Amino acid sequence: MSDKKKFAVILSGCGVSDGAEIHEAVMTLYAIAKHGATYDIFAPNIKQHHVINHLDGSVMNETRNVLIESARIARGNIKPLNEFNPSLFDALIFPGGFGVAKNLSTWAFDGPNCTVNPQVEGAIRAMHKLHKPIGGLCISPVLFAKVLGNVTVTIGRDASTAQAIENLGAKHLQAGHAQVVVDEKNMLFTTPCYMLDANIVDISNGAKAIVSEILKWI
Repeated sequence: MSDKKKFAVILSGCGVSDGAEIHEAVMTLYAIAKHGATYDIFAPNIKQHHVINHLDGSVMNETRNVLIESARIARGNIKPLNEFNPSLFDALIFPGGFGVAKNLSTWAFDGPNCTVNPQVEGAIRAMHKLHKPIGGLCISPVLFAKVLGNVTVTIGRDASTAQAIENLGAKHLQAGHAQVVVDEKNMLFTTPCYMLDANIVDISNGAKAIVSEILKWI
């Protein structure tokens, strides 16, 4: 039996403006493997909120599915989120991207008054109950604030988002690239990535830092 630690990675589509941020997703997968751990990838089998033309930012007149789009990043090796079993994993991690705020939740439209997809909420609550590490890159820590309430997270230095997080009863700490805020009580690990002005090296460093930190606590 393998003693490698196993991550569940939840994606929200494919593309920064309407799905998972691709650099963050790929660098997270790379960091997990580079640190000698393994992963399974999940996404909810739901309709995307909308589809964005990533060349000009316009909304396209078509519909797409979050699981099918996420499969692009996963190279087809992905499971619907309703098959997630928290007992099989040592940690859970969410790359960012607007898909977190549009598909996994309604944060992009409703802020602190948002709703969270029930399967996403269930995965977070299940891992939290088992006191297993949960990681969030970029905007995804807002999910933890909404679902769990009194937690400590970072999304970097964006004042309006930080205030919205605190309006939910959570605490926000400012952080820079490759800095990981650890909420020991709740086993939450968060890092800013593209919530800050960043390049792909910054994203790689952030992903490696958060995965490394999570592995220390497993």
